[in-house]
Amino acid sequence: MNSTRFLFSHGVVSEAPTVTTLLESLPGAYTTTRTHENGSTLLFWERHLKRLANSARILLTSKPELIFKPTKKNLLFFSPLSITSSLKWESMIRSLVNNSMNQVLPIALKERSDGEELAVTALVCGDLEKSKEMKNLVDDDGVFQVLDVHLHIGSYVSPVFGIEEKGAHLALVGRGRDVAAAKYSAWIRLRKPLDKLRPPSVTELLLSNDGDWMDTRGLHNKFFCHCRRVSDKSEAEGRYLHDYDNGYYVEVQTAPITDGVLPGVIRQLVIEVCLSKGIPVREVAPSWEKHGLWEEAFITNSLRVLQHVETIKVPHSWESLESKCSEGISWMEKKFEGPGMITKVIQVKFDDQVILTVPSSTKCSCVKLLHISGIKEIES
Repeated sequence: MNSTRFLFSHGVVSEAPTVTTLLESLPGAYTTTRTHENGSTLLFWERHLKRLANSARILLTSKPELIFKPTKKNLLFFSPLSITSSLKWESMIRSLVNNSMNQVLPIALKERSDGEELAVTALVCGDLEKSKEMKNLVDDDGVFQVLDVHLHIGSYVSPVFGIEEKGAHLALVGRGRDVAAAKYSAWIRLRKPLDKLRPPSVTELLLSNDGDWMDTRGLHNKFFCHCRRVSDKSEAEGRYLHDYDNGYYVEVQTAPITDGVLPGVIRQLVIEVCLSKGIPVREVAPSWEKHGLWEEAFITNSLRVLQHVETIKVPHSWESLESKCSEGISWMEKKFEGPGMITKVIQVKFDDQVILTVPSSTKCSCVKLLHISGIKEIES
């Protein structure tokens, strides 16, 4: 098979479309990670499986139409289902995905070029035809029986961190999405109108519900800023940009999960790294009103892991986002000078985790499965 993309679906390995095409064509919960060190390790796989199981559970119990594809005969689908045991549910999803991984990963590893990494996307969908055959959908086992997994593996070129001109250029373009605690494929299609608001040269888009508080729900990423924080007294006196010795200290800020932010794998690892390195971190949505206090910023996702931010654009008028294209929007801009010190420290700590962490022999069957395929799991 001569292909750089592979899909395992319904028991068959085949050449695959792009991952975007796959996600646009099927509803479901999904997660994406990649290999590292010339295809020898898989980044944070257990965390991704846990996040995938949680996303699928949220959709099944609150928005089943986002995980089941309606048919012509059944457009509205039935009421939300119930998942009684989170641990059992995670175990079942892990088994379902890892069984598929064992079928397609050895093929992708064999076909990839030397030095090439692999991007891995696992999509869990509901099958309405299976549900018609089931007499009991009231327990976890019954719900599990109506699920399918589609595993997409494709080549990935990992960017080099720290090259100044390779930083991200961001723009705030719209409001947050529904069911933000789950990662689901329908968002790939629903977010398309926002791309029309993308200014020239902007590489990533951010979302906010009011135009001020950066709730960090990027279309692909999570947003962090390293911010000078003032005391209440200093803020009241208007002392934002001067006199470090009078009420200032610095902290990393990112929006909390309670704001409806997707609990990303790398987001959580950044928080853990900050705590381990003694870097103050606070889960609060950064405020554009105080962007003069922002010293550096970065975004995270499961493929690039971490990328420094060079510029952020925010519309002068929140109402101007009602426009159908970016030409009718006037922008304010914040610039940063390359990757900052804190961003570099966090990146180095990530590299240390990837290089030094070795999975123990006591870990779950996922590690054994990955070793069978000639690949190790990297976990924090």
